[in-house]
Amino acid sequence: MTRIEREKKTIAQMIAIYCRRHHGAGSGNLCPECAALLDYARARLDRCPKGNAKSSCRKCEIHCYSPANREKIRAVMRYTGPRMLFVHPVAAIRHLITEMK
Repeated sequence: MTRIEREKKTIAQMIAIYCRRHHGAGSGNLCPECAALLDYARARLDRCPKGNAKSSCRKCEIHCYSPANREKIRAVMRYTGPRMLFVHPVAAIRHLITEMK
């Protein structure tokens, strides 16, 4: 699995957790707002100029996200980050290791 594919999977997991808690979506379903955010994030990852050699988006000097969507993603990550270790421990640990690089 490439880095971009892993990032897409991780962001999908994070948005699902956030949506389930904040918007009451059932498992496997996202509200329209979160589904649009996920589509946007996947499109941004597909168009990442750094490709699989990318750092984490937080450390990147290129800001691919629009300011409004950047704030939405930050809110999702702020909420989901601490909970990922309990819900998706492998993805959370892999993400933490990648952040340290």
